[in-house]
Amino acid sequence: MSVTLTLGLKLLVLLGAVCMFFAVFNLLAAKEEKEKIVDVDVRRFKSASSFARLKPEEKLMDRLAVFCLHNFHLEKSLETMHMQLGSPDNPQPVDILYSKIIAALAIPAAIMLLFQSVWPVIFVPVCFMVPDVIIKSKIQKRQAEILGNFSTTVDLAALIIESGLDYLTAFERIIKVAKVKTVLEEELDKTINEIKLGYSRREALERFSARTGVAEVRSLVSLIIQSDELGTSLVDLLRNFSSDLRSTRLSRAEKLAAQASTKMLFPMFMFIFPTIFILILAPMISGLINGGMGF
Repeated sequence: MSVTLTLGLKLLVLLGAVCMFFAVFNLLAAKEEKEKIVDVDVRRFKSASSFARLKPEEKLMDRLAVFCLHNFHLEKSLETMHMQLGSPDNPQPVDILYSKIIAALAIPAAIMLLFQSVWPVIFVPVCFMVPDVIIKSKIQKRQAEILGNFSTTVDLAALIIESGLDYLTAFERIIKVAKVKTVLEEELDKTINEIKLGYSRREALERFSARTGVAEVRSLVSLIIQSDELGTSLVDLLRNFSSDLRSTRLSRAEKLAAQASTKMLFPMFMFIFPTIFILILAPMISGLINGGMGF
């Protein structure tokens, strides 16, 4: 009877974990939206998408991938992550989905084998999101590299535009002069090539903004589009924008400096203070153990 009861409890835990998995991801899943013609995230041919290679009728993994795509609406978020990674050949959005499914299955299975229990299945939703955390850390690192010389690039573009050249020509000059292309210059180069291939300037700039995912780049793109549409002076806009960038960076640095003392409290209490107490109290304790107070 106890064995049957234990087996029943394990099955209930497994069923509850599966229900929790679907409940969590149905809550977190993005709602389907109608595609817009000007939406740079969905302006693509479906046949060119990496998800087109899925064959659910032939492979079990592809069947799971299609199930996750349809039920959790992951296609747009995966393609956004891939775009903000710089659209590398590897991993493709479908590869990211594969890694999420493998992590959701393999990690709980390994823990189950280790502890000989069913309860690790409750970690399936958490393990499904582990690859997202890793990829988003890479995206944040890439965005930090973009912001590293962003204000300098804006200043150079303002100087070149002030001499009478177009902003696209200014970007081309900056890319040509650079000895080593940074991430920002690579993205600018992609934008210029897209315009040469037939994209309108607005579309190419919006795609540039979507690829970076940086608020400062979005602001720059808005300024350029506004200048094109209204005919205002782009040089003045860029100079004011560059000044705002420096002020923002200075205030961010001051904020981080103010937080440094607070962030140091934890390592001080955990590592430095115990070491000091050991150094101070160890001789006294040793003296008490070996024969009295010592005075």
